[in-house]
Amino acid sequence: MKRSSLLKQIASTKDWDVIIIGGGATGLGCAMDAATRGYKTLLVEQADFAKGTSSKATKLLHGGVRYMAQGDIGLVKEACHERGLLLKNAPHLTRNTSFVIPNYSYFDNIMYTVGLKFYDFLAGKLSLGKSRYVNSKNTLKLLSTVKPNGLKGGVVYQDGQFDDSRLALNIAQTAIENGACVLNYTKVVGLLKDSKGKLSGVKIKTEDTEEVYELNAKAVINATGVYADNILQFDKPNSPHLVRPSQGVHITIDKKFLPGENALMIPKTSDGRVLFAVPWYDKLILGTTDTLRDHAELEPRALDEEINFILTTAQQYLVGKPTKDDVQAIFAGLRPLAAPQGEGKNTKEISRSHKILVSDSGLVTIIGGKWTTFRRMGQDTIDKIIQLNKVPSVSCKTEQLKIHGYEENVNFEKDLHFYGSDRSEILKLEKENPQYAEKLLLKYDYTYACVVFAVRNELAYKLEDVLARRLRLLLLDAKGAVEVSHKVATIMAQELGKDEQWIQKEVNEFAQLAKIYQL
Repeated sequence: MKRSSLLKQIASTKDWDVIIIGGGATGLGCAMDAATRGYKTLLVEQADFAKGTSSKATKLLHGGVRYMAQGDIGLVKEACHERGLLLKNAPHLTRNTSFVIPNYSYFDNIMYTVGLKFYDFLAGKLSLGKSRYVNSKNTLKLLSTVKPNGLKGGVVYQDGQFDDSRLALNIAQTAIENGACVLNYTKVVGLLKDSKGKLSGVKIKTEDTEEVYELNAKAVINATGVYADNILQFDKPNSPHLVRPSQGVHITIDKKFLPGENALMIPKTSDGRVLFAVPWYDKLILGTTDTLRDHAELEPRALDEEINFILTTAQQYLVGKPTKDDVQAIFAGLRPLAAPQGEGKNTKEISRSHKILVSDSGLVTIIGGKWTTFRRMGQDTIDKIIQLNKVPSVSCKTEQLKIHGYEENVNFEKDLHFYGSDRSEILKLEKENPQYAEKLLLKYDYTYACVVFAVRNELAYKLEDVLARRLRLLLLDAKGAVEVSHKVATIMAQELGKDEQWIQKEVNEFAQLAKIYQL
């Protein structure tokens, strides 16, 4: 993934089969699908890949126990199928995880045991394992720090876990390996139309070179998540708003609050939400919330009431009661919920199913959905443009497609396991230059080589690209990320040919960004 060669492609290629706007999970899924079918494919993202919601998920690949309770059986069945595929296609970034529901009434033991058997059934052949009832003694063995008073037992079930922004990056790499051109920091500044008002292409501008290109496309796909309405306004001013942003907040705390590899699932909270405590990179992530927001932001801020809700709920279940002093990072993402016009404002009830809409101009927009179903969303979107006769019919190729970095028998205890097959390249860099083998921070696996590799091979262009998304330090330890920011910016500057002024600018901007991730 060399930015210079991708920019040359843009400069030399005016006509494309498919142009995709948006470099989050949905857009990247579309790009991978289109490229593997053999279409000449371009994806542009105004910021970095997965800069928005797609790097701020709960890190779960799940069917959705809550959606099953709401009766959205079709979504749960589809998501369980996709979860199973992804664990096979990207084993270096995904893992089968045991989730435990501690029950404090005998009725809950029966209800969740029966309910999760149905969840197992919906997964079919791609089930990750059977759920089971466990008594209170064994529940405490699985969750050693859960509140023992009044515990009547528990239910264990299996779901998936992953690294969201690393997966987004590997999907981008997979698309490029299959012939796509995928570019971050490239913004759509206009839509092109023919004399009949039909969409014929896009006008884009690259952030680094400030070059403007007018490119033709047989199909243009709007996969911009919570920003879908902005592109629809480009297409037709005063178009009705189709997306309702719903904020999900997560808190990162020390793993001492829930040691081990099992996750805690709280199915009933004070306001009807589900809360998870999930082990992730030797930390514990608590979340999430479901708060309607008025408008989209690239860096939404957690509300005090959301933070208090998460901590208060966790305190009711954990022996060691986490407080604001224990928060090492906090991050918020906006779900692009596809809400029908006139529907009530209870975001918990809005379906997570995706919808594909076609404007009068021919613009294809996909809204809604969830990370787990990204591949199916891409398939359905490309099937739609085939149905509209925009491109020749070619069957989908992604169901068994191995994602870049694919590696069997991954040892999750090994340093830098999340690179998969690219890990050997990191180790090679460390051998070539002993300085590159030094850790950025002693308590984390990340080395100087990771930074060099991010710039050379992963389209990292800004300091935050490395510290937030190529490496996950900002979401694991916001203060630690600030501490190493100058060090990382200096390495990046050497690779990018930037000066001291660039280093200082990046460090200052990152310090401001990091404030959002700290209490």
